[in-house]
Amino acid sequence: MAIIGVGAAGYTPAPLKQTLITNYIDFTANGNGWAQQYLPDLMEAEAEVFGNRTISGFLAQVGAEEAMSADQVIWSEQGRLHLSYKRITIGGSGNAGTLTFGTNATDADGKDVTSTTGAIFHGIRKGDMLLISQAGVTKRAYVTNVAASGSGVANGLVTFERYDGEDFDEGTMATGDASVLVFGSEYAKGVQGREGANKPQFLQRNNKPIILKEKYEVSGSDAAQIGWVEVSGEDGQSGYMWYLKAAGDTKARFADYLEMAMLEAVDNSANDTAGHQGGTITGTEGLFDALETRGNVANTMTAMADYDELIHELDANGAIEENMMFMDRTTSLQLDDILAAQNSYGSGGTSYGVFSNSEDMALNLGFTGFRRGSYDFYKSDFKYLNDASTRGLINSTDATNAIRGILIPAGVSTVYDQGLGKNIKRPFLHVRYRASQMEDRKMKSWTTGSVGAATSDLDAMEMHMLSERCLVTQGANNFVLFKGAA
Repeated sequence: MAIIGVGAAGYTPAPLKQTLITNYIDFTANGNGWAQQYLPDLMEAEAEVFGNRTISGFLAQVGAEEAMSADQVIWSEQGRLHLSYKRITIGGSGNAGTLTFGTNATDADGKDVTSTTGAIFHGIRKGDMLLISQAGVTKRAYVTNVAASGSGVANGLVTFERYDGEDFDEGTMATGDASVLVFGSEYAKGVQGREGANKPQFLQRNNKPIILKEKYEVSGSDAAQIGWVEVSGEDGQSGYMWYLKAAGDTKARFADYLEMAMLEAVDNSANDTAGHQGGTITGTEGLFDALETRGNVANTMTAMADYDELIHELDANGAIEENMMFMDRTTSLQLDDILAAQNSYGSGGTSYGVFSNSEDMALNLGFTGFRRGSYDFYKSDFKYLNDASTRGLINSTDATNAIRGILIPAGVSTVYDQGLGKNIKRPFLHVRYRASQMEDRKMKSWTTGSVGAATSDLDAMEMHMLSERCLVTQGANNFVLFKGAA
């Protein structure tokens, strides 16, 4: 079945700068003018044909808001606890094997262990016990020596012997790249203590707030004009004054901008050294930007196997059991179909009882959550991705880069806040806004002009709105961005 859209259909939902004839009720549209015999029956209430048009509330639902008094917010995130490395080159002679950390060597998360000067930084020390996996073979080994970092050819070189007494390349293990894990240490009796010490590593993150502004203006005459239609809006405005409607819509649209900017904004400070407007406009890291840079991106979620693969990725990171998924309509329906197919009667007919469906009630084919392995997933619609006047428009024209949904871990994380100088517990996602005892820029508004309480000789009312804020995305490795064609 094809659905034919209504097209223009007389709707002009988007606000315009200029005043047009479409802003007023015109009784002359039928060509008869006021000379028509009968006065039309005017329905006073404005019809809300687009329902609740706002999309704000997502960040308030999954995160928190907190004041800040600086131009930048800095936080630190813990690194991995255990030592493991990938793409390490095996070599050696006889029973003395070597592990060389070349330019391709990384830690478990893919971070280089080679500095810009060529020095090697790893945590393997003499006396460590290793698991070495290469070409499908895993062997246990003992570290006999570790060369000091920066010592030329032997830069960070690790020398080992296999616990089974065989040569380093005996059997099916050969030279080539390997994965290495430190699982403990062993020392003989009376041997002096450990050589060297490992220090915990952490990652420092930062973001900066941006200033958002909005303005509404109405002349003094229009503010005193009574309209024909009773208007209302999402901001609670009501009455017969069009300017009340317009002012409320402007405020509601600005509230949406505050949330949309935190989702869509991009930090360009690292890529554009000059910056826009002389370096003053460099953006901020929004949620989508953070997840594409340091989170997980899933390109397709059309089968249970895709969610199983997702679970393996969550295992490799924080393994947070409870997660919330906010999806567009297409991805949400696909997940409903996947879950329904898990019922053995799903393909042959309706199974009463399994999904709490009764033959005397409406059939419920929607799912709000499911458990797979040790993980609980809760599903919800994301209006921002569905609305045809927000991200839904972009998703419909660019399927390759369409944002289909987000997986957000529930709970809080512990990080070190340099502003407070201590460890704090914060939601993984929260908004920081500028505020002090004198100035609160979370959502600031003020009115100027001569309408109402006069502040100037301008024969108009100007309503100004401003906010200065940024988003903090902690532990992005626990998040998943669903992106791509459905």
